[in-house]
Amino acid sequence: MNRIRRRRRAARRGRLFRRLAGLVLIATAVYAVIFFVLPSRLHTDPDWKGEKKPIFVQGEPTGYSAAGTGENLLLPLPLLQKIVDPSIRYESGTQSVILTTASDLLYMQAEQTEASLNNKPLQLRLAPEQKGDTTYLPAEPLKMLYGLDLHEDAGTGAVLLMLAGESVPLGQVMGPEGGKSAALRSGPSIRDKVLADMPPGTRLRIWREEGNWLFAQMDNGYSGYIQAEKVKDAGTKTVQAKPPAPTHAERSWTGKKINLTWEAVYDRQAALSSLDGLTGVNVVSPTWFEIVDGHGNVRSKADSAYVEKAQSKGIEVWGLMSNGFEPDITTQALASYENRMNAIVQMLKYAELYHLDGINIDFENVYTEDGGNVTQFMRELKPLAEARNLIVSMDVSPKSGSEMWSRFLDRRALGPLVDFMMVMAYDEHWASSPEAGSVASLPWAQNAVERILEEDGVPADKLVLGIPLYTRIWSETTKDGKNKVSSKAVGMKTVEDILSEKKLTPKFAADAGQNYVEYKEKGVLQRIWIEDNVSLEARVNMARSLNLAGVASWNRNFANRAAWEALSGIHD
Repeated sequence: MNRIRRRRRAARRGRLFRRLAGLVLIATAVYAVIFFVLPSRLHTDPDWKGEKKPIFVQGEPTGYSAAGTGENLLLPLPLLQKIVDPSIRYESGTQSVILTTASDLLYMQAEQTEASLNNKPLQLRLAPEQKGDTTYLPAEPLKMLYGLDLHEDAGTGAVLLMLAGESVPLGQVMGPEGGKSAALRSGPSIRDKVLADMPPGTRLRIWREEGNWLFAQMDNGYSGYIQAEKVKDAGTKTVQAKPPAPTHAERSWTGKKINLTWEAVYDRQAALSSLDGLTGVNVVSPTWFEIVDGHGNVRSKADSAYVEKAQSKGIEVWGLMSNGFEPDITTQALASYENRMNAIVQMLKYAELYHLDGINIDFENVYTEDGGNVTQFMRELKPLAEARNLIVSMDVSPKSGSEMWSRFLDRRALGPLVDFMMVMAYDEHWASSPEAGSVASLPWAQNAVERILEEDGVPADKLVLGIPLYTRIWSETTKDGKNKVSSKAVGMKTVEDILSEKKLTPKFAADAGQNYVEYKEKGVLQRIWIEDNVSLEARVNMARSLNLAGVASWNRNFANRAAWEALSGIHD
């Protein structure tokens, strides 16, 4: 009997165990279905929830927040510099902000509604605000200047920012049968948590596709993933960009080549007769204007009669303004908006007074750390000059490691800010060079231009090849086994006279691409790499082969009559 009872108890335990095991299997299966097969119904909040005015770009939170609301909406300057325009300038000394476009210059100061647009008074409805270390700018003038589109959600406070010219496809939640909501998930899987339940008809901005999923954003800022099959097309949202109007340079110079010569004006005005015989020259640039102090005051040597005669011959006049090659004055004059604007306004007044056609900027011998201020000066000058139909050009040296003569120039940034960029492709061997050589051998000059084209992205139709009309007579002596050189700059006529008087026959130096001669005078070796028709025609052909905007020659005083014939080949 006991054995029978034990067997019965064991059988009951076995049946119980099997039932429990079955229940566990069923529970496991149910768990697996719920957590690995059926869509997750677990909800989560976005990381940005709790922020007051989060700003979004292309569906993603930027980490920045706006201030105010509606017509009083303010946007943080660091975000604008990062997303909208990296060239927005902030000057801490005056808590001022300078914003520039191709046609507008807007100046604002924190806590002040008095501003200026293109140097004319502008009354802001809302002042910029300084909140801690961050400056906030009113949204309305930003929308006017940059064409921004801003959507502000009253519920979440989210601000959706789109740039001018940006487009995004729109979608609409279809929803399953019965009008149930569709899930906006934190990832592209039905197992990812739900950020929001979206009723049918919910409008979405579709920022990208990932397989069968769409990364989308609701108007309230919530962004996440939804299955593509649950969204129907609802058109496209496009922020209209104002098409840029053709610049004065585009209207007046497209299809034509520049043949500019600089008129070096020192103590005396250039004789009006100097404008006679300039065959093919269509621009003269007299060195009339100079920044003379740290306040940005500009001194003028301009001559109305010269302008009138040049223009009567169909020659434009682009007045040259230099920094006097004084680095300390340049530092002060360009350090603040007030000083820069003082120089710009004076130059524009001179342009109006003397009926100039353009302005040529020649800043040299500048501390490298002032390079950003040079760029800012051009950024502020360009829209004001454009409004007056003035051509803006700038002279730049070839790229090199020179701290004062090259490295301060941000040619990539300057390219969009000028109508034309003159590459001063000369002084390969300069006055105090330790060895004799060409002022500008052809391969060196071509390399100088190609580096700016390729490395800095300045378009060929903005680049003008600078050409020397001078050369150097090099004197070489040997003392104690060491070679010593000195030089003097001379014009083309001087070299012509030397060749004639000494009955010298130049030889072509293939490595330099120009004629070369050497001779002895009083026992001292004299060497000349000659600028003549051979080199000038080669330089013109170089400019044409690279599709450059033209040529610019330094300077008129060094030329002989044949030079103008050679340079006029740019028009062929």
